[in-house]
Amino acid sequence: MTDTKSQLTGAQKVAVVLMNMDQQRAAQVMKQFSDEEADEITAEILRLRRVDPGVAEKALNEFHDITTRGAVTRGGRDIAVGLLEASFGAERATGVLNRVASSLAGKQFEFLDAVEPGQVQMLLAGELPQTSALVLAHLRADHASRILAGLDDQARTEVAHAIATMGSPSPDAVRVVADTLKQRASAVVAARTSSDSVGGIQPLVDIINRADAGTEKALLEALEQRDPALAEEVRSRMLTFEDIVRLEARDVQQVLRGVDAAVLAVAMKGAPDAVAEVITTNLSERNREVLEDEIRILGPVRLSQVEDARAAIVRAIRDLEAAGAITVQRGDEDAYVE
Repeated sequence: MTDTKSQLTGAQKVAVVLMNMDQQRAAQVMKQFSDEEADEITAEILRLRRVDPGVAEKALNEFHDITTRGAVTRGGRDIAVGLLEASFGAERATGVLNRVASSLAGKQFEFLDAVEPGQVQMLLAGELPQTSALVLAHLRADHASRILAGLDDQARTEVAHAIATMGSPSPDAVRVVADTLKQRASAVVAARTSSDSVGGIQPLVDIINRADAGTEKALLEALEQRDPALAEEVRSRMLTFEDIVRLEARDVQQVLRGVDAAVLAVAMKGAPDAVAEVITTNLSERNREVLEDEIRILGPVRLSQVEDARAAIVRAIRDLEAAGAITVQRGDEDAYVE
């Protein structure tokens, strides 16, 4: 909860207005927002316990429907609950509140984004796999991947399994873990941009997709022994080198622009004909000639080198997909019909 005396953001202004409206009218307004907007506004209502009268008055004057000179605006959980229930009904209101509360609680791990992977591993030493999973699931996938890779084989498997099978943690549990780690790390950490990741199979897939080929192979093999069904589900969601055939031609071209011809030549060793065709047909004539020269002079290559080269291309695909630059159609997604 915060007392606000400075200038309000747009979402805070909306929160102030809704907090001053009759609940029934405010509910009608809230229904006009998307789920994402409702989440943001709800978060501000939860944060804004009291707003300075001058600041509130300035915000309210922007809306001609309401004039509350000198009012002290109050928010909080009770206000948020009442408004959401009137807007969306009790069931959806609970979902919005839980989602917002979990997101706000999860942001408490943002201080770990500035901590070296080895230091995070030390902070988590001795913790239950479920606790480590909770922490890694709230970090950026690339950072979590480096931390996971540094764990011993058994711990890595147990933490990975816990991430994939973790449900929605309670905000109180998240807060307790974050506060404990802050006390341990207070001398070596600094705040950074947070991630809104949550537990489940997809965060684990994101982490593995950013790991090196050796870590990926070892982890999947260990998961296979521990939980074959889970390992199969993880594999089904992971990007592979062969998934390049699922890309539109323009997306393949964008991926290949960032790949060195020597790396591409190694990656294509033993590749299926369909993959080789997609790659060669989406290169310019000049780049195709360069690739053919690289393949011609390439002798026997270790399997680990091929895997590393393919992993580099997968990471390129994954990064472009995460940036929204390309679209990858997964195996379980519906195809488009012309």
